[in-house]
Amino acid sequence: MANLSRREILVASASLPLWRTGTTRADPSVHYDVIVIGGGTAGIPCALFAAQAGARVLLIEKSPALGGTLYWSTGQIAGARTVFQQRLGIEDSPEAHFEDCMRINEHTADSDLTKLTVDHAGETINWLAARGFEVMQGHPVTGIGHDHFSTRRYQQGVNSGLSILHAFMPSLETCIARQQVTLLTGTSVTGLMQDQSGRVTGVTATGPSGAADIRGASVVLAAGGCAANPRLFEELHGVPLYARTAYPTSQGDGLLLGMSAGGAIVGGNKYASLPGLIPDAFQYPCQMYAWAPLNPALRNPWEILVNAAGNRFIREDHPSIHQIERGIYRQPGHRHWAVFDTAALESGDPIIPDWSRERLAHEHQSHPMFSSAMTVKELAFRAGLNPSALAETVDQYNRQIKSAVSDHLGRVHRPAPLATPPFYAIAMQGWTLVSFAGLSVNRQLQVLDNEKSAIPGLFAIGEIIGAAATSGAAYTNGMLVTPAITFGRILGKRLARI
Repeated sequence: MANLSRREILVASASLPLWRTGTTRADPSVHYDVIVIGGGTAGIPCALFAAQAGARVLLIEKSPALGGTLYWSTGQIAGARTVFQQRLGIEDSPEAHFEDCMRINEHTADSDLTKLTVDHAGETINWLAARGFEVMQGHPVTGIGHDHFSTRRYQQGVNSGLSILHAFMPSLETCIARQQVTLLTGTSVTGLMQDQSGRVTGVTATGPSGAADIRGASVVLAAGGCAANPRLFEELHGVPLYARTAYPTSQGDGLLLGMSAGGAIVGGNKYASLPGLIPDAFQYPCQMYAWAPLNPALRNPWEILVNAAGNRFIREDHPSIHQIERGIYRQPGHRHWAVFDTAALESGDPIIPDWSRERLAHEHQSHPMFSSAMTVKELAFRAGLNPSALAETVDQYNRQIKSAVSDHLGRVHRPAPLATPPFYAIAMQGWTLVSFAGLSVNRQLQVLDNEKSAIPGLFAIGEIIGAAATSGAAYTNGMLVTPAITFGRILGKRLARI
């Protein structure tokens, strides 16, 4: 996660002009070299690099303006041999980057796509830097909210995702002005055109001027994921969409287009659960009421974490946040409760960033996810936990501290027993911002069918190929935004040569 809150990002973006809300009418009689569906993190660089390499490009975006999740995202990216590393004298290599990525995601990401990313990530970041992209003070870093790299190659723009958008747009505006790129905003692609052999030959687009069939030699799906579509998300992942936290237009339109042409969906089984979302209610998809990072690298825990049975399930101070996330993933409904006492409340840092101790102590009076009681058993009743099990869990934790016995889960940071009433519990939910399932692609970024054969004329980049493709069953630093931009650059140049 980032240092900036989503509210801060939205306030910042609201004060800036929207890029490109005007629409140039496409000529259905024109045969485009490249049609890009989705004008966001992956689609913009794909259209830009294809046009700069001489292709006639049509860029279609269903929203009124270009940018997509860059208005929402922190835009954190990672790469080796960048100008930002060179400024600080940091030695790095794509090989080391690859090893770090696969270590963090425990070799669950696609190794070919990960290798393609890291081999070109430095070039991508340097290209952004040459167009005004600047990073936050102290960056690059080894990590922020997830397991860290072994060296400093991870950075965030000074204006989060907007820093990336602002680096993109002047060059794209030039291509539009020169009629190298035709732009359609406020336009939906409702179908893909295929010939008898199965080759994708164009799209059916519906916009302000009505519907039209538009032909193209290559069609690129870059329309994002489905983490704002509860029904499709659950169908592809086998897990409910617990919270409405994704960009609202991430409805999975491009995934449905790809499937309609025969594309296979992969990666849903690699769903990873983020910790610490405090819902407005246990009714899904919920709204995020607050968030507790539960990251020992950011805050030493005083609380214990228990599941619905009232049992501890993970070492709360585990040095790997990924292992804490995996522990939460294994719990029923991905639910977890933080349990602490008054001594922890008064001595430890607040579990929810920017909340006061006074608010944490009194929130149970107004919000159903917060509970307080004078005994542990009473707390369990109020929190909806097993009273006997929670009492035994707390007793065991306290006994091991008082007897100087090693914690049975390996916890090291045990500042004090949980023995000072009143006691507190906060109910939390596992959650995600992204969809892990996506269209199957090969190293050439061609969409594959269930037999792993390429669908001619159809390509996919960005979150539409699923977070699992390059991040694996984990949240690997920069391995969503970085491959989206990088694959857009690579694919755009390649398609211009076809």
